[in-house]
Amino acid sequence: MLTENVSNLVVLGSTGSIGRQTLEVVDLHPGRFKVTGLAAYDELDLLAEQVKKYQPRLVALGNASLYSQCRSRLGNRVEILTGVEGLCELAAYAEADTVLVALSGAIGIKPTLAAIKKSRRIALANKETLVAAGDIVMQSAREHHAEIIPVDSEHSAVFQCLQGERAYVRNIWLTASGGPFRDYSKEQLAEVTVDMALSHPNWNMGPKISIDSATLMNKGLEVIEAHHLFAIGYDNIKVLVQKESVIHSMVEFVDGSFIAHLGVADMRIPIQYALTYPERRPSPAAHLDFTQLAAIHFAAPDHGRFPALGLAIAAGRRGGTLPAVMNAANEVAVGCFIKKQIKFDQIAVLVEKVMHDHAIIDRPGLEDILAADQWARIRTRQIILKEEKI
Repeated sequence: MLTENVSNLVVLGSTGSIGRQTLEVVDLHPGRFKVTGLAAYDELDLLAEQVKKYQPRLVALGNASLYSQCRSRLGNRVEILTGVEGLCELAAYAEADTVLVALSGAIGIKPTLAAIKKSRRIALANKETLVAAGDIVMQSAREHHAEIIPVDSEHSAVFQCLQGERAYVRNIWLTASGGPFRDYSKEQLAEVTVDMALSHPNWNMGPKISIDSATLMNKGLEVIEAHHLFAIGYDNIKVLVQKESVIHSMVEFVDGSFIAHLGVADMRIPIQYALTYPERRPSPAAHLDFTQLAAIHFAAPDHGRFPALGLAIAAGRRGGTLPAVMNAANEVAVGCFIKKQIKFDQIAVLVEKVMHDHAIIDRPGLEDILAADQWARIRTRQIILKEEKI
């Protein structure tokens, strides 16, 4: 039975790939959602268009230096908040029912916690929140009875496969497309350009996640996320290359049964599911046509050619502040690759060096995690600027 209660929605990261696709889902269901808040970093032109169309009551701008420009663009019809504090205030907005977190990077941690403390439904599309601060975030969600629904296609798939069956799980199988370079040699990987890495064969994603997919770091981050989301040990989280991106992930149960989630590679499906759960509604995505699917291939990931995957899993296993350091070093390294300051195959080498240099704090608080994040960013830039051997 479908309900028509209006859900008040805040979108943190509305101008990014996930944010824009979220608003496409909203457009498909007029009367089902009311956009009460939007947040972006500095994309004023698109943000102004979104504000005009959806008429939110609040807007948060990550780059506080652009406040005056934003005010002149938006006029007085909307309240404008700025900085991390503004993002947190918007995430905790009293009228919000669901907060979709699609911010890029560790900046998503504090707003997510702010929404959790107000017991909101969190549609989580920000990997770094759980990678860097998963223990703290999930404990807070339990304390405040906040619902966290994953938006990542893989975790959404697992979430759906687990309905009513969590007690019987043996393994979670996260599938990976393998990225655009799954068949490249080490020599070929050394020559990968930015344009090549930004061109994903199956998914339409933002630049950072596209690079992470190409290095398989993305899958390593997802292993850490799965550990926190589903309270399952690292030994029971498996990674499998499924190049067609038709099977989005699988759950293996104690009796030998598998349940797999299949569908076309379209992020609007998991986005919509997170917003409407437990209901399902028609989506703008195409439906999978099995008659046009010649085969589904499986392969183990190659840790030798794609060491970032192993580095992320190792950081997750070790815990403490190391996942935050690994994640921050990767963010900076990816940014430097995009700026053509380092080569593609140096991303993982740089991350490993920063991880090695870090003095791990066990059982960290939030401030310890944020401090480790900042240390890692500074250390990563130091290595590059000083041209230390990587």
